[in-house]
Amino acid sequence: MEHSFSDIDALVREEKRLTAVESHNEAWAEGLSAGIEPEIIAEAALETAFAEMLRANGETAALALLDRMREKVIAGAFDPDQLRH
Repeated sequence: MEHSFSDIDALVREEKRLTAVESHNEAWAEGLSAGIEPEIIAEAALETAFAEMLRANGETAALALLDRMREKVIAGAFDPDQLRH
């Protein structure tokens, strides 16, 4: 079975995404075990993500990410029954 470069790129990207999710889940668990409220952990994670996006890709990319996340929230993509990890 032959894979195109785009197929391989998609597989690599998904593997990276899964690794990132695992790392974030571990950091989240550590924060909770340290007594930090989930809202504080979430806000810090979002602030870090957007600061990094701004630094690496600029305001347009950060705002586009914010728009995509907003649409996902509206669509219910983050409902507990819909999450994929």
